[in-house]
Amino acid sequence: MAEAADFQGTRPSPARRWLRRTASAVLGAPLLAGLLAVPAAGAAPAAEPAKAPTGSRTVAVSLNTLSPSVPAEDDTLTVSGTLTNKGKETISSAEVDLRVGPRLSGRGEVDDASKRSAYVPGVDPVTVGDKYTVKFPKLAKGISQDFTLTVPVDKLGLDDPGVYQLGVSVSGRTTTTPYEQVLGIERSFLPWQPEASDSRTKLTFLWPLIASPHVTAETRSDEQQTPVFTDDELAKELAPGGRLEQMVSLGSRLPVTWVVDPDLLASVAAMAGKYEVESGDTTVPGKNQAVAKQWLTALEKVVEDGKVIALPFADPDLASIAHRGKNVSGTLSHLQNASAVAATTVETILHVKPSTDFAWPVNGAVDSSIVDVATSAGAHNVIARSDSFGETTKLPYTPTAARPIGGGTTAVVADARLSTLFDGDMSRAGSSTRAVQKFLAQTLALTEQAPDNERSIVVAPPRTPTVAQAQTMARALEGLAGNRWTQPLDLVAAAEVKPDPRATSKVPRASAYPKKLRAQELPTQAFQDIRTTQGSLDSFETILTQPERVVTPFGNAVNRSMSTSWRGRSLEAQQYRDAVRDYLQSLTSEVQLIEKSDVTLSGRSATIPVTVQNKLVQGVDRLVLRLTSDNIRLKFNDDGSMAELPVSIAGGHSQSVKFDTATSANGRAQVTARLYTEDGTQYGEEMTFTVKVSEVTPTVLLVIAGGLLLLVLAGIRMYSHRKRAVASDTADGNGDGPEQPSDPTPDTGPESGAPSGTGEKVDR
Repeated sequence: MAEAADFQGTRPSPARRWLRRTASAVLGAPLLAGLLAVPAAGAAPAAEPAKAPTGSRTVAVSLNTLSPSVPAEDDTLTVSGTLTNKGKETISSAEVDLRVGPRLSGRGEVDDASKRSAYVPGVDPVTVGDKYTVKFPKLAKGISQDFTLTVPVDKLGLDDPGVYQLGVSVSGRTTTTPYEQVLGIERSFLPWQPEASDSRTKLTFLWPLIASPHVTAETRSDEQQTPVFTDDELAKELAPGGRLEQMVSLGSRLPVTWVVDPDLLASVAAMAGKYEVESGDTTVPGKNQAVAKQWLTALEKVVEDGKVIALPFADPDLASIAHRGKNVSGTLSHLQNASAVAATTVETILHVKPSTDFAWPVNGAVDSSIVDVATSAGAHNVIARSDSFGETTKLPYTPTAARPIGGGTTAVVADARLSTLFDGDMSRAGSSTRAVQKFLAQTLALTEQAPDNERSIVVAPPRTPTVAQAQTMARALEGLAGNRWTQPLDLVAAAEVKPDPRATSKVPRASAYPKKLRAQELPTQAFQDIRTTQGSLDSFETILTQPERVVTPFGNAVNRSMSTSWRGRSLEAQQYRDAVRDYLQSLTSEVQLIEKSDVTLSGRSATIPVTVQNKLVQGVDRLVLRLTSDNIRLKFNDDGSMAELPVSIAGGHSQSVKFDTATSANGRAQVTARLYTEDGTQYGEEMTFTVKVSEVTPTVLLVIAGGLLLLVLAGIRMYSHRKRAVASDTADGNGDGPEQPSDPTPDTGPESGAPSGTGEKVDR
């Protein structure tokens, strides 16, 4: 859609316009006659489902290169491309012509020209001349032919500076239409600014270094805490020719503002050392340390003098948080934490101080709740886009990007037309060239809207550009290298430019947020999952002697769970969150109670041991083991049916915690053992066992005592009798006494060595 009122620039002279339109009309007359004659000749019925292209759509024309993109007066323009006959007939006497003009007035006319597909006589550019054509005797159906046109710029008839239409057409004859007609056309634009303009637009181009999460919450138990990656796909992006390698290589020679996700830097830094990669149910050593080191070294060199914007760690989805997550407790604190660690991460790895004062919602789509969430994390500048932050004042020009929106917050509104030019498939040469020329044309038309009103414009391209998109963006910026109508400006400075008082500064309502983007947001369940994981992590952290070994990798993983990169990948996002939760559960279960068999007490008091095992490599502390009994007659530490004792265990060890018990009657008691943190939060699963009390009664004790007394008295009597017998023998003078019988055989059997049966017997 054209702007409400584009600035009307100077058009070619009336005489020149008349000559061009007359020539176009003359050339178009045969085409009009042909169009009228085709139905009379018996064209295919309208109901035919698959109809071959006809008329000016018969031949597909692709403009693959246009050099130079912004010509000077002494240059020679070279245009190359491909013709493909899409029709059902062979084309004879085919001729490829270069067409130029007329000069376009305003951004709206650039948009309108790019939307046309069929040839329109009197509107489309006229041919440069027969001298600059390429002829083909025939173009067989379904066959492609390459072409190259070369024309001195001074032969193009360019007048005043501005944007001119440029086109390549192919004309020829077929058996059905034996007269010459235009059978295909492709349009482009030629910016013409032979000398630097007195008024230039300040242009800010964001250059994002963002990737999806690749690092898990898992680390090995070695001192370096070797990280584990979900895959090794990041290495492909860092390798020569990969997406991220190209972003650094291309951006190194361009005037751009680097927008960096600190998580990407942290991940590459981890890859530069020892790392492992998940492979099925196991892990294998990573082998791309050299690639990671090379990329980091190149990036550090590139940004040492440039402006770096650090997004919150892992590039959290601000819109998802605003619309679905902020009411889930803890979500905003995660966002604040992600913002807090951003600067430290970038400074540590790149050794530059970044700006952390910017928030970048998806596609620059904002509403009041998104702005509130962004500012709650410390951002004072929100990168929006003009198709979201629409103009309501119908200005005759594109206003400056910076807009004050209240509360000390600035909306930096990127230009939607320029920002979305590179969204499509740029792997085809024709699409890439078209995007480059339109970008250059739009920036020149924008500058011409109000030559006396210098403005600051921001371009926010795709968040994760493909290699082809990055190369296309680089070509577009290289076309502006002469600074003929623009000059570069970094994002920090762009946010500080004096705003246009006539520009819209009202934040859109929540109902204006695009439905397509809302459908891609993380669900509320995602933030509830994150809350559950964080709660488990908080409890686990309190008992560790080295909590940082767990808190840091899991904290980063929680931030990654909120990443913008999960949009459109809901299943993968769920799998990542589940993996983080499951691994945390596996760690917390390493500190557990050892199952205990039933216990038998053979007295009024005894000690019951309960064993706690710690399989972690680090020690645990600040744990409490609590025993409770369902029988009030079984008391612990003379303190009732519940007792607690502290637990502190070194890594890889177990501890037996002993509880003193007392009972006043026989019977059974169900005892429950459970671990708690010092603040009373339950930890792990509870364990139950049965205590059997077998008390020895007073009656039995009296019987036993009586039996012992009788044995003692019998022994005394036997001893006295024997003593008297010995004394009598001595009195007779005989040294040898009568033979004495041996000691009596005991009347109890030997102690059995067999097991005492199930259960654990605890004596006093």
